[in-house]
Amino acid sequence: MKRGFYTIMAAQFFSSLADNALFVAAVELLKTNGAPKWQPAALVPMFALFYVVLAPFVGAYADARPKGNVMFMSNAIKIVGCLMMLFGSHPLLAYAIVGLGAAAYSPAKYGILTELLPASQLVKANGWIEGLTISSIILGVLLGGQLVGHTVSHLLLSFDFPFIDTGVNTPAEAAIAVLISLYIAAAWFNLRIPDTGVEMRPMPRNKLELLPDFWNCNAALWRDKLGQISLATTTLFWGVSGNLRYIVLAWSAAALGYSTTQASSLVGVVAIGTAIGAVLASMRMRLDQAARVMPLGIAMGVLVMLMNFINNVWVAAPFLILLGGLGGFLVVPMNALLQHRGHNLMGAGRSIAVQNFNEQACILALGAGYSLSTGMGLSAFGAITGFGLVVAGFMWLIQRWHKNNCIKHKEQLDHLLNIARSDKLH
Repeated sequence: MKRGFYTIMAAQFFSSLADNALFVAAVELLKTNGAPKWQPAALVPMFALFYVVLAPFVGAYADARPKGNVMFMSNAIKIVGCLMMLFGSHPLLAYAIVGLGAAAYSPAKYGILTELLPASQLVKANGWIEGLTISSIILGVLLGGQLVGHTVSHLLLSFDFPFIDTGVNTPAEAAIAVLISLYIAAAWFNLRIPDTGVEMRPMPRNKLELLPDFWNCNAALWRDKLGQISLATTTLFWGVSGNLRYIVLAWSAAALGYSTTQASSLVGVVAIGTAIGAVLASMRMRLDQAARVMPLGIAMGVLVMLMNFINNVWVAAPFLILLGGLGGFLVVPMNALLQHRGHNLMGAGRSIAVQNFNEQACILALGAGYSLSTGMGLSAFGAITGFGLVVAGFMWLIQRWHKNNCIKHKEQLDHLLNIARSDKLH
């Protein structure tokens, strides 16, 4: 791997670490404020909101500027969101601003991989990035849980600055204040990401011209016989995974009686499994073999539903590791295949923006449905059953879709896979 890849990994680690710790802190902040039960569940779709709204623009913006600079500015926006939480803005609004920063960050983060590395290293690079991201999720939710826990929060709140009233008075606020430093560390690494030398694609003066361009890119990926399958699979996976993070918190409270601090550890357990699966996929899978992992998605859906029958943490921990492992092994080769097709069809930033739009729209729709159902009295067990059925059912449909493509378009698919093999050899 080129040296710049490790700088990207460091920046991604700190930014993702803060993102995931902030989610736990935001949940605790809403609980401390006595918010209705639907509001913590609404954090997930609020984070996804700007991914969907700004999707036509952020990909083109990432292609128009050095991606390290884009990532730096994105982390600055996240810091603004944290400050809004500390100075009285509603947590849902402030968390949406953090989501705005993440929406701008993602096309640059993944797009720079296709600029920096050859196609032969994309699966390995995705494996390391996803493994590192999942590691930061593990540590992030654990860090967030500890920061809002009694021991650490008591220590943080005991600090007093002479003649300055910081306005930090609760464990959640103390946690958010600490997390700002992690975003600053990520921004420092962003400034050290090398310029890849790839020619920039300037944005048009009339930004509304990007709308038809974005929809053409979206349509191009959905028409592509390999792009449509990898896009459908990753869209469903991230739609469910994004919401499963909160569902595990709710399930831990309902099935095990866990507090936010205790429940955050089980979210980390799922992430451990995902990291293992991601690294294994990067070692064992090739780009032209990506479609073979689709049955794992059906198995994931079945395992999600089986969570309802677990009420012992010693059974839950290995079960959640297995669940996460299947997801990690599924998403890494599919992500790499999608990046490869997108890069060839329209450019790195635009293809990642299309991917983010579809994935975050799925998170937004499922999260809004879950939040609405929670407000109407749906239990965590009912939500888990629904999510499991969605995963298994839709993955079965996607698998049938791919088989139908193989029958009708075998020569075209073989040609595309040969291109992937050829890129791998070079």
